[in-house]
Amino acid sequence: MTNDQLNEALYTKYISPTKKQRDDSIGIEIEMPVSDLSGGAVCEEKIIDAASAFREHFSFEVTGRDNDGNVNSMTDPVTGDNLSFDCSYSNLELSMGKGNDLHIIHDRFKKYYTYIQQKLSPLGYTLTGMGINPGYNKNHNKPVPNERYRMLYHYLHSYQRYETAVNMRFHERPDFGTFTSASQVQLDVAYDEIIDTINIFGLLEPYKARLFANSYLPEYPEYLCVRNMLWERSMQGFNPHNVGMFQGRLSNIDELLEYIKSQSVYCTMRDGRYIDFKPVCVRDYFELDKVSGEYYDGTDYRRIDFTPESSDLEYLRTFKFEDLTFRGTIEYRSSCCQPISDVMTVSAFHTGLAGKLSELKELLENDNVLYTHGYSAAELQDMLSKRTLPAFIDKSALTCQLRRILDLAASGLKARGRNEEHYLDALYERAEKNSNPALEMVTGLEKGESIRKYIEKYSQE
Repeated sequence: MTNDQLNEALYTKYISPTKKQRDDSIGIEIEMPVSDLSGGAVCEEKIIDAASAFREHFSFEVTGRDNDGNVNSMTDPVTGDNLSFDCSYSNLELSMGKGNDLHIIHDRFKKYYTYIQQKLSPLGYTLTGMGINPGYNKNHNKPVPNERYRMLYHYLHSYQRYETAVNMRFHERPDFGTFTSASQVQLDVAYDEIIDTINIFGLLEPYKARLFANSYLPEYPEYLCVRNMLWERSMQGFNPHNVGMFQGRLSNIDELLEYIKSQSVYCTMRDGRYIDFKPVCVRDYFELDKVSGEYYDGTDYRRIDFTPESSDLEYLRTFKFEDLTFRGTIEYRSSCCQPISDVMTVSAFHTGLAGKLSELKELLENDNVLYTHGYSAAELQDMLSKRTLPAFIDKSALTCQLRRILDLAASGLKARGRNEEHYLDALYERAEKNSNPALEMVTGLEKGESIRKYIEKYSQE
């Protein structure tokens, strides 16, 4: 593939969809840990049985099976709602079909959630609204046995080969994908708003870290939102352009396309099998005559050499906080799963602010609470992901700025005319208390309260 052909392919994949007329749809994905209330490991066979009962009850169609024949993905043919398992059978995901009314989407979510809870309760299990599965050290933490997740698990565990090859200290939990849960939202983005959306929502990330932190891992007690660090200091972050925030400000579409070319490919498929390999920048990948990787032959991993093909671009998978997708959407990926009573906060927050982009731009580009102390947005995001705020941050000023941001989000939701702004109520409370779900839980645990209390509290609708 020549450079001109690559530019055209990237433009077609990422930019062209943003020029199509669309309905400003919202796509919501909510991953939730399955927790054993007794503190033991969940039995994956029982989780699979509960999902099977769900499929029969709601007449979902089978859209994926694992290598043992178990259904691991099912979809409503009318709404597009999907139940699946993200990485492991102890991390259940509900992906809601595209819609434009948060109330309708929420009602469908509650219906599914209530049914699943009814199936799990007799087992002593529950879904809960946390970004880290509280049984992360008890569960099996093995991938769903299919091509994609087996490859991903193998790839993440290959980090020890590269510890001297990159300027990064890898963490020692390459199984993190099996016990971390996110709340993600996709919003349609217009061509002429792509650059501003990425830049401005990037500036927003430190404030989001403070509002939505809900992933506490005792091995890293300084973090209230440890999920992002786990991604960034893993093989997913071998190339830092694949994860986290954009470094610096994008000026135009050409710069964005060059940035995408600087991201890395690390997997592809041949003959129905996934192959993973040392990450290679897109701009270099298609100039190679040969790539060496590994694939699973059903028993063990084997080496294979293959020639890059243009279709391999399909397997460029990145995990930016603001990720431009082939659907013509921006996927907002940095938020932890929230307590179930607050499950719509992430989608409402982003939906409201997307409708007030120019006002949000003015607010953040003139920010003097965080952005006058010499730190980048990425540095600030990491700081505000932690329990202890830097001394230079005035807590009362931080609360005021969070309130201004939430007021903008509420204004954007009010302009939609659907009375959706009440979904932000929990965020206003967090801003006033300068708190978040992780901080509330950690503070309670230090007072002697049980983790079960918070598992149950964060599971309540």
